[in-house]
Amino acid sequence: MPNTISTFQSYIPLLDEVYAGASLTAVLDGAPELARQGVNANELVIPKISMDGLASYDRKNGYVDGEVTLTNETVVCNFDRARLFCVDTMDNEETAGLAFARLASEFIRTRVVPELDAFRLATYAGTSGISAAVPAELSAGADVLAALRVATNAMDENEVPADQRYLFITPSLLGLMEDLDLTKSTRVLERFEGVVRVPQSRMYTAITQYDGASSGQTAGGYVKNADTGRNINFMVIHKPSVIQYQKHVSPKVITPEQNQTGDAWKFGYRNVGVADVYENKLAGIYLHAATT
Repeated sequence: MPNTISTFQSYIPLLDEVYAGASLTAVLDGAPELARQGVNANELVIPKISMDGLASYDRKNGYVDGEVTLTNETVVCNFDRARLFCVDTMDNEETAGLAFARLASEFIRTRVVPELDAFRLATYAGTSGISAAVPAELSAGADVLAALRVATNAMDENEVPADQRYLFITPSLLGLMEDLDLTKSTRVLERFEGVVRVPQSRMYTAITQYDGASSGQTAGGYVKNADTGRNINFMVIHKPSVIQYQKHVSPKVITPEQNQTGDAWKFGYRNVGVADVYENKLAGIYLHAATT
């Protein structure tokens, strides 16, 4: 039924809009033109550059030759999650298309995006070698302000560029700081290109993703890792430090006529992407986690 499939395909661009509008970490997405498909479907090829530093200039012999190396690194997508839904047969193709669009957008907004944000932040927080404060509880605005000053100072000392630094912080902690003298909080927040309020439910140092099939995991989704997960108070992320690319696979549509197990539409959704940190830009990630 090509006309039916075309009806569903027309809603696919809306799914990307839902993602961009709901994802709190989308601001860190890399430029698509900097990555290309690898040999395998779950791989991306990312360009990396390295070069020598300055050398002494010789007035007789001139410049000392240096080396610059541009390499392509293949990274494997580490986020690959999917679901398949069944919806009763609809009266006509248009109604089915609208139902699919509503189902898909609600699924992305309430299930996909929260897990994607939590996965990315937990991945960056769990990367060995990043800058991190000693875990502590921040119970007052002055504590939050002081911790943010330490974070920005650490990045400055590590020569992390001042632009494209994003602060991901829980709403409660940001509120505590905003209740202080406006001048003090404004000066600190001006150090960031963007301030993103992230619910605590997406801010853990480690998460467990349910497989959707095992006992106790059939609901799917994710939870805070019971053994190693701690609440994240805030993270400062320099955008060029992360490898973050999103790959959407077109939703799969099975018509009632093709469905061998029931008189219903089947809608499949798969989300594939990568979240990683460049090994030479670890200083571009600063983590402040809680003790719990």
